[in-house]
Amino acid sequence: MSANKYHQERLERPPAPPGCPVHESWSPLDDDYLAEPYRIATELSAEHPVFYAESLGYLVVSEMAEIEAIFTDHETFASVNVQDPVFPLDPAAQQVLAADDFDPVAVMSNRPEPDHGRIRQYTRQGFSNRRLKTLEPYVRRRTHELIDSMTQTGSPIELIEALAFPLPGETVFRFIGFPESDDELLKGWCGDRKAFSWGRPTGGEQVQIAQNMLAYWRYCRRFTASKRAERGDDFASELITAQEENPDDMTYREVESVIYGLSFAGHEAVTALICNTLMCILPRRDVWAEICANPGLIPNAIEEVLRYNSSQISWRRLTTKETTIGGYTVPAGTAVFLNFASANRQSDVFDDPDRFDIHRVNANRHISFGKGVHYCLGARFAKFETEIVTEILAERLPTLRMVDHQVFSYFPNITFRGPNELQVAW
Repeated sequence: MSANKYHQERLERPPAPPGCPVHESWSPLDDDYLAEPYRIATELSAEHPVFYAESLGYLVVSEMAEIEAIFTDHETFASVNVQDPVFPLDPAAQQVLAADDFDPVAVMSNRPEPDHGRIRQYTRQGFSNRRLKTLEPYVRRRTHELIDSMTQTGSPIELIEALAFPLPGETVFRFIGFPESDDELLKGWCGDRKAFSWGRPTGGEQVQIAQNMLAYWRYCRRFTASKRAERGDDFASELITAQEENPDDMTYREVESVIYGLSFAGHEAVTALICNTLMCILPRRDVWAEICANPGLIPNAIEEVLRYNSSQISWRRLTTKETTIGGYTVPAGTAVFLNFASANRQSDVFDDPDRFDIHRVNANRHISFGKGVHYCLGARFAKFETEIVTEILAERLPTLRMVDHQVFSYFPNITFRGPNELQVAW
């Protein structure tokens, strides 16, 4: 197996470090944790800031300072496992992914240094202010179109299907350069991607996801080849041109793999962030009224959402050598679970951490996009898009509210958090 294969199974996991507390039953896939992780994460952290989760085979790290130290020491704590399936794959799914032409390579979040930095210098250019400004008219136009459809359908409405899912997907597809005619096909392939790397899908579900991943990879390869012949004002064209001008710095397979990885990762968290923003703000009618009256409050409000109810509540690392975490000697090859849900509600970092406050002066102190060389490349993109959606909703639907007595459910996975449905009315 290639060391830089995009998705790897790492079945050999060292046991709990000597002397480290072991939690035999807790899992981030527990129903109660999926429903409300913050209280449980804080309680776990208070009991043991570092512990070994037997059900996962991961060392769990809960405190902000320790998480930041891990993020900034990329030589000791590699990012190579962030796209890996958490649990062993079904043999039938393994067979699908064993196709000779399924060979994406690790390129961004899961590529270690120094190669990550080599590739990132080109991918970072695609997320420039110029590119965001190029996309802004599309995001605004499409948001208005989707809200037009909502108002024509009438209140109440399920917001994910109406707005929060189609907009981020279509925006990242326009960013990359995929044709609009392929949007529905692409959404179908991407829809259950988080189950593969961060959930516990059944054998049958794994096979279906694997088939979608294979079809999607083949699509990305065909698309990239077509862009070599006909460039546009899009990220894929910029990346291909950069590769042709710097063939010793980036391979063509890496270009294909960036497009494959970005189009999967570029919208799931944004859908959740849009929903979590409204779930935090709409029930607090005084806060919603403030935002409707002063849209300039929206950027800091979204930073507070990312702290208080983040769309990404954990991330992963893998130790490359023996090291120390929380005073325990940790062997090389140990999988580490970084628990943002506890760190973002840490009382010695945030005053009154369980209070949602759009005026919080250090709201952006959250760790939801990581830190260091692997700080999320799409962080500005996600916030930019959510800001526009919130601004337009406040302008056009100032009476927008959550439908009463909803019971929220969350897709079972260890990292991404947003409701499966969100009913709103106006």
